[in-house]
Amino acid sequence: MENLNEFVVVLYFVVLSILAVFGAHRYFMVYLYYKNKKAAPLPAGRFEKLPRVTIQLPMYNEMYVAKRLIDAVVKMDYPRELLEIQVLDDSTDETVAIASRCVEQYKAQGLDISYLHRQNRKGYKAGALEEGMKVAKGEFIAVFDADFIPHKHFLANTIHFFTTPNIGMVQMRWSHLNRNFSLITNLQSIFLDGHFVIEHTARNRSGRFFNFNGTAGIWRKAAIIDGGGWQHDTLTEDLDLSYRTQMKGWQFVYLPDFSVPAELPADVVAFKAQQHRWAKGSIQTAKKLLPTIFRARLPWRVKSEAFFHLAANFAYLLMVPLSVSILPVVLMRRDMNWGQMFIYDVPLFLMATASVGAFYIVSQKELYSNWTVTFRYLPLLMGLGIGLSINNSFAVVEALMNKESEFVRTPKFGIEKKNDHWASKKYKGNKNLFITATELVLGFYFTFAVITCISEGIWLTLPFLLMFQYGYLYISFLSLSTLLKNRLPVKKASVSIAG
Repeated sequence: MENLNEFVVVLYFVVLSILAVFGAHRYFMVYLYYKNKKAAPLPAGRFEKLPRVTIQLPMYNEMYVAKRLIDAVVKMDYPRELLEIQVLDDSTDETVAIASRCVEQYKAQGLDISYLHRQNRKGYKAGALEEGMKVAKGEFIAVFDADFIPHKHFLANTIHFFTTPNIGMVQMRWSHLNRNFSLITNLQSIFLDGHFVIEHTARNRSGRFFNFNGTAGIWRKAAIIDGGGWQHDTLTEDLDLSYRTQMKGWQFVYLPDFSVPAELPADVVAFKAQQHRWAKGSIQTAKKLLPTIFRARLPWRVKSEAFFHLAANFAYLLMVPLSVSILPVVLMRRDMNWGQMFIYDVPLFLMATASVGAFYIVSQKELYSNWTVTFRYLPLLMGLGIGLSINNSFAVVEALMNKESEFVRTPKFGIEKKNDHWASKKYKGNKNLFITATELVLGFYFTFAVITCISEGIWLTLPFLLMFQYGYLYISFLSLSTLLKNRLPVKKASVSIAG
């Protein structure tokens, strides 16, 4: 029994120490961001004669947003004779009629727009982009997912960066159409802002690799080809191609001061499915590319950052043994005085958790004048990250075990305003009752842990236990609520396809 107790304590501190390293890396990202904040990229020149551009719009069952996207893209401020639009539609539902009729209407107005419909989803989104590129006329290729609404100045703000011959891709920041729709969309927006404001800017301006995000960016076609083209052996084809292309010597540009608004997943089941895909795909990419990256003749700063970037989702896997071991470790060490706790436990825990607060507060401060409201969301934000650990841990394990899975698209409902609704619409997120049940069990486990610590008078660890309790209960109850709403009858869609 004593050996088991020692093992649990050692496991707890090893896991907490590794998580503290990932936490320290967040502080490092903030440092790099401020160090390079003023090094904003500028085009080296301007094209005397603008090049031809192809805009690709990959879709799969997007009946609520397909027309909205096409309507926005055809307004792009770029010479008509130099612009080609490809609607790459793998849909099997009403989207086919909506998108094809919309394309025909604009084609009748003289626009170079085509509708490419595949009978299969071979390669999923990567396969669709690959097929479209075979017939693309443009020297440059912009990509927008169906839930985005690009501004008409997108090409004007990006194309001239390609006057530098080795620029392979230009990426814009994502902003959020339905940020204030609900608490879950508010928390998602903060998550994404941290990635797009801090990480992307810090990596790009410090000479490290960063990635195309699958949408809201524009590529030089030659860079895609030189990087090996679109490949579909991972669920994050954008991340995969980004690293392969940069290893070939192509440079990327990130423009955080320009954004493209997009729709956040309105329900937690869809959000979890999206997070599962991203987590699994990043680990698949890490397995595929990290050995090559480490062998390549690249600066050490590039290699080390590639590791932290691609392997970041391992932190979720570590959260599971940490969660299970907290209570027994606390009880085994109940006689330890507060001074010892402050020496050993608190610094590691703060490094692993407080860095989250610093990371996201900085991103909100950089974007919004009312950024101080973020403080009230911090406990909820950290709790949500903890709650996602089961969902994303399964994704990491699947990637490590080479378990194949389809590209699960995130349902979009055309949600923009607070009074919009999604529950009675056609698309439903993929449900995984086992994951939800596991989250619920851990929520009850931490409820027991909180009660136990109160009864034992162990107060110092109580805030951390409450955060874990909230995270698992919130994500599980929200998932169950969404699954119940998904059982509501679907209202017949009344999606306009008029011009």
